[in-house]
Amino acid sequence: MSNSAEPGIWDGPWYRVHTEQFEAAFLSSAGEDLEAVDNVDVFVELKDGSRWSATILTLVQIEILMNRWTTSGEALGGRYFWCSDGLIVRNPGISNMTRILTGLRENGELTQILQRLEDE
Repeated sequence: MSNSAEPGIWDGPWYRVHTEQFEAAFLSSAGEDLEAVDNVDVFVELKDGSRWSATILTLVQIEILMNRWTTSGEALGGRYFWCSDGLIVRNPGISNMTRILTGLRENGELTQILQRLEDE
């Protein structure tokens, strides 16, 4: 798997990372430790201009949410987790997530896993 991502830059609320294959825009919180991010929306634009989206969560973050929901009553008291565009990863961090997106693109799986956004 390629590690050819450039360091990202902040663009308003977005943290943008450019790779040889795509640009990923992560909607992270300002001041958040980017290597601790464990729940984030990402928009990916491929070199062909197509745009894709996902919500990337770690296994730990899903457990935290489900435990919280046991008291709030959401998701039948935390008995299930559902996310229409979810991508579950083992480890946190924007750099880890970028490497995973790169690997998915290299394996031809990115367009099967992420959701395509309508062209403007």
